[in-house]
Amino acid sequence: MTIALDDETARWARIEAAKRDTSVSRMVGEMLRELMTEADEYERAQRSFLDRAAMKLSEPQSPYPSREEIHAR
Repeated sequence: MTIALDDETARWARIEAAKRDTSVSRMVGEMLRELMTEADEYERAQRSFLDRAAMKLSEPQSPYPSREEIHAR
C-alpha cells in the first residue's frame, strides 16, 4: 500500500513515530485500526438507539418536564 503525504506531514509523521518508538507504517496502521473501531462502535450505538421503541414525550411517566414547567418564571 502506498500513501502520499506532503513534505510537512511526512516529516511530522517520522518525528511522531520516532517519539513513539515505532515505524510510520505501524503508527498509520494503529491510527486506522482506532478509526475503524470508533466507526464500528458508533454504528453499533446508532443501531441500538434506532432499534428502541419510540416514546411519546407527553406521557405522564415521561421524565421530561411539561412546556408549562419549562417556561414557568
